[in-house]
Amino acid sequence: MPELRIVLLVSAFIFSLGLALVLSRRNAILLLAGIELMLAAANLNLIAFWHEDRQTGGLIFVLLSLGVAGAEAAVGLALIVALYRRFKTTDLENLKHLKG
Repeated sequence: MPELRIVLLVSAFIFSLGLALVLSRRNAILLLAGIELMLAAANLNLIAFWHEDRQTGGLIFVLLSLGVAGAEAAVGLALIVALYRRFKTTDLENLKHLKG
């Protein structure tokens, strides 16, 4: 396995890319993709630290986190599809009708 420092740098790059997508948040699909990238970077960190210690608790936590990320992606994509069907756009700036 590559050195822990290299894996953490790659994970930080992936996380910052996801953060940039979330902060731009013009498009709902890109927002969801950014959140998924940040979760993937966190999981990469967890896997790297698990590989260093070889504790089974870390691997179980990674698997649970991947399951939650998959469920979040399914629900988020369903919400985006419902918003697109209603307003015919995925641009979050045009969805001001949702504000209370």
